[in-house]
Amino acid sequence: MQENAPTLADDFKTVFRYHPLAVTLVTAVTPDGPVGLTASSVSSVAVDPPALSFSVTRATGTAGALLGADNLQVHFLTPDHLDTAGQFARSGGERFVDGQGWSFDPDGAPRLAGTRARLTGRIIDTVAVGGSVLVVAEVTGVDAGAQDDPLLYVDRRFHRFDPEHAGL
Repeated sequence: MQENAPTLADDFKTVFRYHPLAVTLVTAVTPDGPVGLTASSVSSVAVDPPALSFSVTRATGTAGALLGADNLQVHFLTPDHLDTAGQFARSGGERFVDGQGWSFDPDGAPRLAGTRARLTGRIIDTVAVGGSVLVVAEVTGVDAGAQDDPLLYVDRRFHRFDPEHAGL
């Protein structure tokens, strides 16, 4: 085998690098305050009971805090949330600051203005896979939001969905 030949892992990452995904923020309330991260791995799992899944790349820091929370919120983003998505995607990014559009429910749960939807739920299972954790959450509430285009992530960049050129 050649020294610089792509590995299975490299090929796998390349496939998903060009697979467009909708962008969400997953948030939770912890004893230390709200936490959150950008996630493009959110997927529906079941309708009865309603459940979703997402993955985190490690069980420490923000991801670890999410995994230990009693409840979580999944905010479905629009292109208007580009800057906020970028802040929540990087370690040390500004989170829950003025200008991002946050308010808080009576129980302290974060609510981001202008999202396409916000789902609330609780983690019912986790599965460790390599260095990642797959999370399954039962959905306990659905807040329909703005009927806007989704913010997408492909090729390591955020993109606006273009409905003018979406039809086949």
